[in-house]
Amino acid sequence: MEKQLHLNLLASRPPMAGPGGFQSGSKIKMGPGRKKDFTPLLWSQYFETMEDVEVENENGKDISFPKSLGSLGPVLLLLHGGGHSALSWAVFTVGIITTVDTEEILKLVFKPAGDTKVKNPEDLSADTMAKDVGKVVEVLYGENPPPILIIGHSMGGAIAVHTATANYVPSLLGLCVIDVVEGTAMDALNSMQNFLRSRPKTFKSLENAIEWSVKSGQIRNIESARVSMGGQVKKCEESSSSPSLSNSAGEGIIEEEEDEDVEEESSKKKMREDDQEVKKESVFTWRVELSKTEKYWDGWFRGLSALFLSCPVPKLLLLAGVDRLDKDLTIGQMQGKFQMQVLPQCGHAVHEDAPEKVADALATFMVRHKFTEFKAGYMW
Repeated sequence: MEKQLHLNLLASRPPMAGPGGFQSGSKIKMGPGRKKDFTPLLWSQYFETMEDVEVENENGKDISFPKSLGSLGPVLLLLHGGGHSALSWAVFTVGIITTVDTEEILKLVFKPAGDTKVKNPEDLSADTMAKDVGKVVEVLYGENPPPILIIGHSMGGAIAVHTATANYVPSLLGLCVIDVVEGTAMDALNSMQNFLRSRPKTFKSLENAIEWSVKSGQIRNIESARVSMGGQVKKCEESSSSPSLSNSAGEGIIEEEEDEDVEEESSKKKMREDDQEVKKESVFTWRVELSKTEKYWDGWFRGLSALFLSCPVPKLLLLAGVDRLDKDLTIGQMQGKFQMQVLPQCGHAVHEDAPEKVADALATFMVRHKFTEFKAGYMW
């Protein structure tokens, strides 16, 4: 039976400036007493078009594929982390296309993240997702794909390594892995379920989800949170008296403004009154149930350091802290087998917290290896 793989393609919109626009990669500055804006940002503020592309796939996997157009240089293939979507790369993309020449930027969305239509969401093994990456490249570019640089964050970084070592992308030019190290990842697996259970199960609104992501530290850049959280959560119809709402983020966000105590108490009172009403209410919940992917975690990360070091292309490792290095990578870094850069004051979502710094680091790496050139007039 013929099965198909669905792809979404988006063309990049140049960064906007002036009133109503956004500042690429910058954290939003708030004046004293001014309340932060958690209003969602539309994907159309970063991309111009969305196209659907269908490709055959023997496993019937569905993948979304946002696309940003460039001019010259290699294709950048971006792989997001577990539970995230291609929107997590939105602000970074604006930074990189204004820094160096690229042919285009493709952001692969692993099923079932984003708006992906999924036929078989259960198979999230490393080899299956790595094959998906290769299949997408084959369908888009045929037998002679252009030079491609793969960049992956967290789980996406692990899949990038598996893709590279299996040679699923024959025209691979380079590899960039963001904040994923085998030793640290394996150590964290034991506590991962507890972390997932500690998160709110539902959110009263998308704005509430964005506010939680910022105040909890999951995403430290408000602009990125406002555009990317829409890819992490989905709307669902649920009774407001449902028990799951007891773990909603509505009552768990720490307020930062001291002069809002009265407003906060009033808000909580109204929330309690609303929860007593038996009616249908729009709430948001996580798009991907990460706890159900546990059986694949070990396969994503075990042996990752050795695989990364064995990749025969130039490699860049971006970390939020030097303490994340394990023994194999420490030795490899001392032997000059890869380039490493630490971006302090970032959380795990490094490319969202500091998109401009990540864009600068990647641009310097690309120019150093003569993959491309800086844009005319770019100061570095």
